[in-house]
Amino acid sequence: MKTIRIEYFAVLREHTGRGNESFSTGAQNVDELFAELNERYSFPAVGQLKVAVNDEFGDWQTRLTDGDSVVFIPPVAGG
Repeated sequence: MKTIRIEYFAVLREHTGRGNESFSTGAQNVDELFAELNERYSFPAVGQLKVAVNDEFGDWQTRLTDGDSVVFIPPVAGG
């Protein structure tokens, strides 16, 4: 198990009721982590999320290690 610091923005923040959390996980990559989080929170459909790991944009196959920081960024709508 590893502990990952997660930050949520926009609709994900509203849905979880928090801006960040420490999450204990066995996930090997970002995709597996998001699947665990989605099982816990049942996120609404938000379109294509961007992800950053340790302050660098990554992809869903980015490997995770203990102490990583992950940010999920929903698409921005505006007008």
